[in-house]
Amino acid sequence: MSSTAVSLSMPVVPRRRRSPEEVAAAAPVTGEKRVLLAAPRGYCAGVTGAVIAVEKALEHHGAPVYVRKQIVHNVHVVSSLEARGAIFVEENDEVPEGALVVFSAHGVSPAVVQSAADRGLRTIDATCPLVTKVHKEAVRFSNEEKHILLIGHAGHEEVEGTYGEAPESTTIVNNPEEARTVQVADPDHLIWLSQTTLSVDETMEIVDILRERFPNLQNPPSDDICYATTNRQSAIKEIAPQADLVIVVGSANSSNSVRLMEVALEYGAKASYRVDFANEIDESWFEGVASVGVTSGASVPEILVQDVLSLLAEYGFANVEEVVTATEDILFSLPKELRATLKAAGALPTRAPVAPTCSKALHPLDLRRGVVECWVVECGVIEFWRRQDPRGDVYLGR
Repeated sequence: MSSTAVSLSMPVVPRRRRSPEEVAAAAPVTGEKRVLLAAPRGYCAGVTGAVIAVEKALEHHGAPVYVRKQIVHNVHVVSSLEARGAIFVEENDEVPEGALVVFSAHGVSPAVVQSAADRGLRTIDATCPLVTKVHKEAVRFSNEEKHILLIGHAGHEEVEGTYGEAPESTTIVNNPEEARTVQVADPDHLIWLSQTTLSVDETMEIVDILRERFPNLQNPPSDDICYATTNRQSAIKEIAPQADLVIVVGSANSSNSVRLMEVALEYGAKASYRVDFANEIDESWFEGVASVGVTSGASVPEILVQDVLSLLAEYGFANVEEVVTATEDILFSLPKELRATLKAAGALPTRAPVAPTCSKALHPLDLRRGVVECWVVECGVIEFWRRQDPRGDVYLGR
């Protein structure tokens, strides 16, 4: 009688988390335990707009709504939208002809837009406006016959999209090592652009290396590193020298989250870890730790941070001090395709615009060469106004 061996996988047994008492006994802590909570942290305006765009598309069109790539780089956000009927795909050819597809916040190249048109796909472009700005700069400088040195990570969706705007005129520079070796045909007609989610310090290190080699290298007309990336890094720079441990909430494929972990170490944190969820935290990290810095990447919902704070409180870190280094109040409107659809369906206000008198003023923006203040009206629509114009308040549109 013959027998066949059967391989059985071992069941996964959850790791027993050590108690606060056990952790304290392993390495006693002198002084009061505290949490230094970074502010700002979490969702930026571009992420908020992109996530709301998918939610509104699902509400109006119903499931399924296809999304090319992850709408933002966060596993919790993606899984939550999947549960509501969003289907995430890698390329347009995975979307049924004629279906609705949303382009992610990281942007897409003209080739991706064309492939969607070729398949008759209905599209919603949820690209962050700050990424769109870099795309337009790439087109402009290519038309001016300048060569673009694009500082960023090859393979990242944002870099692929920007590069695709002017591939013949663009060279990607991934790191300082490549900055020391990159070759260009005409060093007198060079300009640099960057991925919006990089480390500010590393980007400027690369620029300095490039400028030493190419003295006529031009700067972009405005900073490409987005305000949210800069602000989150500034906050963690303030916290890091005071922290025995820094916990960054964010996903592994989130460039800005990974940079936060690196910046924390560079600026003096004794240890720094990135987690998606509180249950990924190893309590051994708390041994001998009196101060814990906490922050989150720009695509992280606040509920995930609160889960981390709850776990920390269980281990004696109940004293939370918020470290505020900036105030953010920027908001972006919904994608134009979605606004048009909602307006046609009567889901947007059709009243004539009236200048608000008591709404909270948001961050001044440089729009149409005037200082603009924004107010959220409803359904994610923002009206733009130039205040204190000699002719009175001027309506600039949605």
